[in-house]
Amino acid sequence: MKAKSIKRKSITELKSALVETISVEFKPTLSIVFSSVSQYLKGICDVVDAEGIAIFGCTTNGEFIDEQTETGSWVMLLMDLNPDYFQIHLEEYPDKNYREAGRITAEKVGVSFKTPAFLIGVSHLETNGDEILHGFEEVFGQETNLFEGLAGDDLGFKDTFVFTNGKISNCGIVCLVLDESKVEVQGIATCGWKAIGTEKTVTKSEGNHIYTVEGIPLLDITAKYGGLENVSPDNESLYMELICNFPLQLQREKGDPIMRSGVFVDWTDRSFISNGSVPEGSKVRFSVPPDWDVMDKVVKGVEQLKKERMPEADALVIFSSGELGRATGGNLELLNLTTCCVALKEK
Repeated sequence: MKAKSIKRKSITELKSALVETISVEFKPTLSIVFSSVSQYLKGICDVVDAEGIAIFGCTTNGEFIDEQTETGSWVMLLMDLNPDYFQIHLEEYPDKNYREAGRITAEKVGVSFKTPAFLIGVSHLETNGDEILHGFEEVFGQETNLFEGLAGDDLGFKDTFVFTNGKISNCGIVCLVLDESKVEVQGIATCGWKAIGTEKTVTKSEGNHIYTVEGIPLLDITAKYGGLENVSPDNESLYMELICNFPLQLQREKGDPIMRSGVFVDWTDRSFISNGSVPEGSKVRFSVPPDWDVMDKVVKGVEQLKKERMPEADALVIFSSGELGRATGGNLELLNLTTCCVALKEK
């Protein structure tokens, strides 16, 4: 399989980039698209679809190829993979039936292959990513090879989107399933967040809605430990502070801790809605942002992936926001605030 990456900031540039990239030697059949919400998503889909290329797309909080990071742009990984080796499906969940949507998606696309591997993208800030994963587990079990993340909106925390050929949704899941008998899929997840303070108990929660920790409203105890000021609906930068600087580390009996950050505040009781489940009675610790050494950790992880599992990949997908997958020694679950690297190689 051949793969090529392109990045631009307009539909006109997309048309010219495809003209420059597509040739007799390279006729892509599949695209992975990460785009700013400021871009015209339907226009992107129309242009790519006109070339007969399947689309797996998510909006983002920033776009990059290699070491060049930008905002307000789109990036695209084009692959000339045999169409018989993959399928794409978009399923919506306007009624918040996340587990059912995951199960339906798994049944519609996964059963086409004996050994499927999944890349999925999820939109809508209140989505419970864990429930979507449980839907996949009902069909394929805990050992499902699955990676991807939650869509972003340039850190606006308002409206995110997933998209494919002819369909865009701000409340849905887009799924790319690959036939692992034809395409090898290997991935890692690394996290550099550091825990502070002692373990605390979640005293009230329902799914991904966290009400109290140690009997104190979560917003209040977070403000206390984080030294947050102006904790009010009028503070437009509060969500940025919460999601980027003060996530919780959910402790587990098996595997490394996983991150849970607040993406929506319920001001009636000063609770959080997270993008993953936090069971009542579970143990959590507060976190501080990673130092620069997190880069070394990610690089070492990718080097290990290359050395031990896939020395020569055809393509590499990297994302860092709200990730779905399996952390080191852990189960299939929403990881969050973790860097995921997924390598692909046609067999």
